[in-house]
Amino acid sequence: MVDWSDIPSFSESEFTCRCGCGATEMDETFIEKLQDLRDRCNFGFKITSGYRCPEHPIEKSKAEAGRLSAHTTGMAADISVRGGNAYTLIKHATNMGFTGLGVSQSGDGRFVHLDILTGDDGFPRPWIWSY
Repeated sequence: MVDWSDIPSFSESEFTCRCGCGATEMDETFIEKLQDLRDRCNFGFKITSGYRCPEHPIEKSKAEAGRLSAHTTGMAADISVRGGNAYTLIKHATNMGFTGLGVSQSGDGRFVHLDILTGDDGFPRPWIWSY
């Protein structure tokens, strides 16, 4: 369980499942690593998706396709970031050993997905993709 009082740049509510269930099952190591990334970047960033329970609409559609996403593990987040800040975030994240990197940098909803999953978690890693 994450001790949110030790995480100065983020709050538990930012990572709570947005389906309405109120679940926040984030991995402590992931949150600490994300805080370290925030400190290295030296700019704030908004979490647009943190934990997603299996009943979240996005996860339900993925389950029908045979697999839930990294968000259900509590070891992933989507970060609203664009332009030079996106480059800085990606540079630091790769140097810090984040293993999953998804990039969406077109249109209004620009974000970067980060996770720390491994092959042992059932996800091929390291991995990079675009949306």
